[in-house]
Amino acid sequence: MRVLIVEDDAALGLFLQKGLKLEGHEVAWVGDGIAALEQVEAFRPDLMVLDLSLPRKDGTEVLEEMRGKYDSAVLVLTGRSMVEERVRCLNLGADDCLLKPFSFHELTARCRALLRRRERFADPVLRHGDVELNRMERRVTRNGRAVELTAKEFSLLEFLMQRKGGCCTRSELLREVWQMSPDAGTNVVDVYVNYLRKKLGAVGLDEGSGHVVIETVRGEGYRMGGPPNKLAARANAYSTGVQLAGA
Repeated sequence: MRVLIVEDDAALGLFLQKGLKLEGHEVAWVGDGIAALEQVEAFRPDLMVLDLSLPRKDGTEVLEEMRGKYDSAVLVLTGRSMVEERVRCLNLGADDCLLKPFSFHELTARCRALLRRRERFADPVLRHGDVELNRMERRVTRNGRAVELTAKEFSLLEFLMQRKGGCCTRSELLREVWQMSPDAGTNVVDVYVNYLRKKLGAVGLDEGSGHVVIETVRGEGYRMGGPPNKLAARANAYSTGVQLAGA
């Protein structure tokens, strides 16, 4: 999962970043509230570990600005022992609070529990433009037309759609979708993205709808595409056709 640590204590922030990376997560760390809001927009974390006493913008202000805009789970870390403070954080949208000092093992256990809880009550249908993926029924449609996918193609599309337009690196996709080492010398990700493009394109759009299914982020990986204008859509369709023809 993608974790954003917001902690102004550099030693603690680096410790948490290193520990969570060793657990197999993709982890970013920032040291103030304004940077936290910027990173939430850019990084799209599954989970934010948020300290309250931050420079530039307090943790409670970060919670207020995030409320209703993002669906990241939030675990608050705080040395503020008053019950009223923790209640305020929960009312502002935090999912859990952990008092400092804390056990790293307890923190990771709480993180896993938060994500399990979120997944249990999440909408089973993921939507991106005209593509819908039903996780319960294992069914994909585009423009209301069924798209037949293999189990691995389904898992890849699900992972891309969960990122909500954020970039997924090839290393991340290898680790999370194929359970392979990010260092594995294979082009399986690129091959399966091409499979998806072909199958989603086969039920495709009219020329003027302007929706790109899966974009290539050069040097990084892939993301679900946004709604470009008609000219950009035509150019993308042409470039995608060239890529597929040479795959």
